[in-house]
Amino acid sequence: MIVLAIDTAGVDCSAAVYDSDKAAVLGAATETIGRGHAEKLMEKIDTALSEAGLPLEAVERVAVTVGPGSFTGIRVGVAAARGLALALGIPAVGVSTLAVLAAAKTGDAPVVVAIDAKRGEVYLQPFEEMRAIGQAVIGSIEDARDLVGKLGARVTGSAAPLLTGDDAEAQPDHFPIAIVAELGAAGDPVGKPKPLYLRGPDAKPQAGFAIARV
Repeated sequence: MIVLAIDTAGVDCSAAVYDSDKAAVLGAATETIGRGHAEKLMEKIDTALSEAGLPLEAVERVAVTVGPGSFTGIRVGVAAARGLALALGIPAVGVSTLAVLAAAKTGDAPVVVAIDAKRGEVYLQPFEEMRAIGQAVIGSIEDARDLVGKLGARVTGSAAPLLTGDDAEAQPDHFPIAIVAELGAAGDPVGKPKPLYLRGPDAKPQAGFAIARV
């Protein structure tokens, strides 16, 4: 199966073409841009397809990172994946960024993936042998430390220094596109991918200021 993988959930804009039968990436393109994913994504997809020597019509599944991560970036990737899947008549699957970071961490011991959500909060989820053993949640740094201690787990992700007390400066998370492709190939394409937003929107309707209907 030929999978087109897309990641715009973080600072990278990435695309890859993956052959699940050969367990090999045939072509890939990644650029660390921070913002502006909408302007760069189709270029990355074209580059990955060109490197793979395949037309877009050869793609049999689209995989996309759904978060948690950049609110705007996630929307760009999910919209592109759903649009391409609809145009090609193929399934699209969502891939959690937390699962990607867990898969990038080798070893069978429990690992807590922790992404810095800012404002003193962390996106986190525990994994063991690359399988989730708890739900993805947003919580305080203290709650995250308690979970790590309870499981006796290692920590990975941009929030790791916050939880371990390491003096190292936190670095942005990068979600390896090859892993996104592998997880997407193995995933169950049920329904359409949708953003995984663990934090509610900042904008809220003002109470008491409803406009009268006429």
